[in-house]
Amino acid sequence: MADLTPLTAIGEFALIRRLQQGINSRQPGTVLGIGDDAAIIAPTPGAELVMTTDLLVEGIHFDLAFCPLRHLGYKAVAVNVSDVAAMNALPTQLVVGVSAGPRFTVEAIEELYAGLRLACEAYNVDLVGGDTTASRGGLTLAVTVLGEAPAGAAVRRSGGKPTDLLCVSGDLGGAFLGLQVLEREKQAFLADPDTQPELANYEYVVQRQLRPEARLDIVHELRELGIRPTSMIDISDGLASEVLHLCAASGTGARVFSEFLPLANPTLEAAAEFNLDPITCALTGGEDYELLFTVPVTAHDQIKNHPDITVIGHLTAPAEGANLITRAGQPVALQAQGWTSF
Repeated sequence: MADLTPLTAIGEFALIRRLQQGINSRQPGTVLGIGDDAAIIAPTPGAELVMTTDLLVEGIHFDLAFCPLRHLGYKAVAVNVSDVAAMNALPTQLVVGVSAGPRFTVEAIEELYAGLRLACEAYNVDLVGGDTTASRGGLTLAVTVLGEAPAGAAVRRSGGKPTDLLCVSGDLGGAFLGLQVLEREKQAFLADPDTQPELANYEYVVQRQLRPEARLDIVHELRELGIRPTSMIDISDGLASEVLHLCAASGTGARVFSEFLPLANPTLEAAAEFNLDPITCALTGGEDYELLFTVPVTAHDQIKNHPDITVIGHLTAPAEGANLITRAGQPVALQAQGWTSF
């Protein structure tokens, strides 16, 4: 195995030059990327600019015991692109800050950036700059993404109206079950370092945890259908939490029907193995990075047969509150029990 290079052996500027290699601009609005004091971006006339930023901290948001650096780089981009998608916008440029402790080598940071570049290619985003610095602890990433939407097309959380249909993309709960699998295998390894991880039967849920995908495809497809959601949010902290966010911003209540929640078979199988309720996993697990959005009732015929959009309920008058309706027809108040930062 080739010798690995300490970061101190080449310094910050040589590291930046190495990381800059292979990073190409794709967006017409990118005037100047990496290499100067700041990037130069020329927003498209008649467009709205959106911007989001996210911090990923080792030991809080990710565990390198089971999260490969390349996957981490990809996920760091995807979770920010997901926020842009939740505004009904398309990502254009990003900057990334990296703070790395002394145990990280040049090759490790290059592997992280390989994942960043893969995600930029997948989402047609230009990596135009950022910062690198030393850390006395572990690894921290800070990613900021810019995006654009046609003037008046950006969607907020606050536009929902009573009777609007409540929709979700993809399926829910898988990322949480993937985390349970990875945590179990980590504990098995710590108890016996000769133990090999058993992940063959959990590929889907593990992938949902380690390498989620932002749902830009849904943004494109809704535009093709001529549908502008009335409100939208991405599902990072659990469905229940996100429904409550939409209701609070829109001044509504909601009825979510448990029987309509989309759950993939691998998620159901993993939930049964861990003796967990899959509905609870969907409501409070988080990190699915699907889109939760509302549309007028008049759009029902356009989306009812979409293979990757599920109508899970509808908004109501605020006095009715936000409730999960069980299969028996009983309302249960939704509670935000998903991820919290503090």
